Amino acid sequence: MNHPPSRTALILAFAAIYLIWGSTYLGIRIAVETMPPFIMSGVRFTFAGCVLLAFLKFRGAAWPTREQWRDQAIIGACLLAGGNAVVAWAEQTVPSGLTTLILGASPLIMVLMEWLRPGGKRPAPMLWVGFGVGLVGLLVLLGPGALPKNVRPPAASLLALFFASISWWGGSLFAKYTRSGAPPIMAATVQMLCGGVLMLAIGLAIGEGPRVNVAAITARSWLAWSYLVVAGSLVAFPVYAWLLKNSTPAKVSTYSYVNPVVAVVLGWAILDEPLTAHIALAAAVIIGAVAIITVQKNRPKPA
Repeated sequence: MNHPPSRTALILAFAAIYLIWGSTYLGIRIAVETMPPFIMSGVRFTFAGCVLLAFLKFRGAAWPTREQWRDQAIIGACLLAGGNAVVAWAEQTVPSGLTTLILGASPLIMVLMEWLRPGGKRPAPMLWVGFGVGLVGLLVLLGPGALPKNVRPPAASLLALFFASISWWGGSLFAKYTRSGAPPIMAATVQMLCGGVLMLAIGLAIGEGPRVNVAAITARSWLAWSYLVVAGSLVAFPVYAWLLKNSTPAKVSTYSYVNPVVAVVLGWAILDEPLTAHIALAAAVIIGAVAIITVQKNRPKPA
């Protein structure tokens, strides 16, 4: 007989995804100071995927089927190579707090992609309200005079973050409707393995190989990378999978509007990133928009 999880276990699990995922943007920002982004991300996820696969096989988990490898490889390519690694590339020039606010508005993209996919339905009125509020938040964040000139990111980096959002939600939609049936933790493991290998291949293809200079990597970049591997990959992914089984989607999805707050505060406190009235206002508006969209998406449908 399965017993429901304790209140303490649930609190610790939510604290983990709130704080760890909110802090990974800071970790990425520090890691890419002296590590090339695609290779840094590729080694991170390939290593974490190998560790998790060894653990799962030791526990007697079944080997993934060919269909599961195929589907999870596609998801890993979208979420990790097209999402996470592109974010790491952008964070070479974009502050971590600003990065997470731009990405925090990505549910706006999800609303459109859900509508435009084959068989998709027109968004409910409240989803359009959330979409409109989110656009206002982005305009406040990126509009003229909103950011100090010395931290205003290049257009290419902003476009990269929007591409990463599209890739992330495209992979998420594919994961939602795939029928290959991989268990959550094994699915995450295969995603990390396949996504990690693809990141390494992309990094080498775009010339990051010669930039790898182990002697030049600072201690703080090594520490940040280690944190990303252990906390961001080996802890947060399994905890998230556990929460999906032991809590409601509405509660689990609250991480999407807690993470930006954590990231902005950490970036300001540790890296002295700007936290102006404009940024604070934009953060409040964007988080409000995500809350509207999340609540509407998780509202039970009428019978």
